[in-house]
Parts: sequence; C-alpha cells; structure tokens
Amino acid sequence: MPHNEIDLILVDGRSVRFERKLLGGERVAVYPEFERFDISPLHRLRPKPLRQPRFVADVHLGTLARFLRLLGFDTRYGNGLDDAELALITSREKRILLTRDVGLLKRKAVVRAQWLRSRDPEEQVAEIVEALHLKRIFRPFTRCMACNGELAAIARQEVANRVPARIYRRFRSFKECEDCQRVFWRGTHFERLKGIITRLRRSH
Repeated sequence: MPHNEIDLILVDGRSVRFERKLLGGERVAVYPEFERFDISPLHRLRPKPLRQPRFVADVHLGTLARFLRLLGFDTRYGNGLDDAELALITSREKRILLTRDVGLLKRKAVVRAQWLRSRDPEEQVAEIVEALHLKRIFRPFTRCMACNGELAAIARQEVANRVPARIYRRFRSFKECEDCQRVFWRGTHFERLKGIITRLRRSH
C-alpha cells in the first residue's frame, strides 16, 4: 500500500507515526485514508480530510475522469500534464491524485492519492467510490463530462439554433455547461449513463 493511501497506523492498539520503529512481536494494523471520517485526536498521517473530495487524474485516465464528472465530482484532467504538474496540482489545489503509476506516488508533493489496481475505467471508479465512501454524495449529471464545468438549466427557446431541429422538437429540458457552453439533453446516451450510476450505487 503506497504511503499516500495510509491514514492511520496502530501498534498494539496505539496510534503511531511513520517514524515508529518496530522491535519485533508487535501487533500492527494499517488503515487507508479516512476522507469521509474524522479520526481526531489520533495521529493522522495525512492532511485533514476533504469533506468535498476533488480529484486530478493521471494522463492515462481520461475515461475515469469522465465517469467521476458524471457522478458530480470536480475532476481535473489533461493529457498534456506531466508528473511534476500533476504533483503540483494535487498539492496546490488540495486534490486527490488518481494514478496507476507507483513512481508518481513517491513524489514528496503528493500527499493525497489513490493508487488504482484495475485497468478498466468502470472498475477504477468503483474502486474510488468504495475506498472513499462516496456513494452518498453522488450528484449525477451536474458536471460537464467533457470539460468539468458545472451544468445549469437553460430555457428551451435559447437552444433553438444550437441543437438539431429533431432534438429541439423531441425534448423540452436542456442544460448548458457554464464553461464550454455545450448543450445537453436526455438522449439515448442518458439511459446508458444511468445504468453506470446504478451499478456503482449497488457495488460493494
């Protein structure tokens, strides 16, 4: 388990820091990050938990970033970000770094991170949801999957010239991304995305 994922170590039932030396025969328990729980006044080995988790995804995790945005989580992603920039973003913006690169986790600046075991994007997002206890704070369809901007309802007449005529005739409700101005509606893709959300809510 990378040190970035460890939030609490107990030796013989007592909370200790990383520097504690073992003499032999002790009973050691290691716990992962408690982003959604307060474990004060124990020795936290990571920064104060993020009550509203935000993420930055490694360059190979574009689909995962889109899935997290689908669930409503603020997730930065750019396929041009190098390791140094990713480490800086997670530190400066207090974001949880998502990566499969163990070497990236060894950087000192990276204090919040989740090392992904699976290569499958849907399994990856299930890993994160389970590890950080995120099911209760899903806000589906509130972020743009393309750019991460927030979505807001827009009057139907305002999109008359921005969507195909057949779409305008068929649908009554639309949303617009406040950043990139893309327009969204509940088309055929909507049911597929709802299915993903349902599976994640049911996962263990």
